[in-house]
Amino acid sequence: MSLDVTPKPGSAPLGAMLRAQTGMELKLMLRNGEQVLLTLVIPLLLLVMGTKADQVVDLGPGRTIDIIAPGVLALAVLSTSFTSLAISTGFDRRYGVLKRLGASPLPRAVLLLGKVGAVAAVEAIQLAVLVPTALALGWEPHGSAVAWVWAVLLVVAGTAAFGALGLLIAGTLRAEATLAVANLVYVLLLVGGGLMVPLSRYPEGARQVMELVPSGALGEGLREAFAGGSALAPLAVLVVWAAVAGVATVRSFKWE
Repeated sequence: MSLDVTPKPGSAPLGAMLRAQTGMELKLMLRNGEQVLLTLVIPLLLLVMGTKADQVVDLGPGRTIDIIAPGVLALAVLSTSFTSLAISTGFDRRYGVLKRLGASPLPRAVLLLGKVGAVAAVEAIQLAVLVPTALALGWEPHGSAVAWVWAVLLVVAGTAAFGALGLLIAGTLRAEATLAVANLVYVLLLVGGGLMVPLSRYPEGARQVMELVPSGALGEGLREAFAGGSALAPLAVLVVWAAVAGVATVRSFKWE
């Protein structure tokens, strides 16, 4: 009996390539200590320390933990889908990783989807740590299952919006500029982006502007959802940002 040893050249199925690329991107993200600090340790510290935030900042009526917890979840999405993704993609582009992978049988769309998949996996880890911690600190989300449905929709839309913006700057600026811009935006949005402080505490003009900014929409949307309300308007803002930034990224992204 003879065995058929005829070579069968060709690329792997798209599903297999996507799983492999996502796994590699996830390993690279988790091996980077700075990224782990940014995506998990800082939000966790802010969640624990934020229970005393009302002694420093006027957060308005309501329990402090109920105000802080949704903001920290929004911050976790920002740190992973924008800052971490932008920096890692920017340096992959600088060192020629994207160029080499783009010339391989791996489709460029699968390469970017692998990065998005890794972001989603890290966010799942973040939420698996932050939500139980917030509940242990006394967080009492309202709205039953509907609130969590709104939360999932907001996180998905927020990830798409921030991810598209992160890829936009990573695909157009130099790596050093991407690093500076991503970190600067992270700090600015953390301090005054409507993540930790409710938009009701902002002056009227600033509040109207922040409602249209992705960070403000995500933070306020999660607070509204877990207060038992509707988050339709914030969700719409995030979807628009994701669409506009996505189109801009596709048109301007440079692979080398």
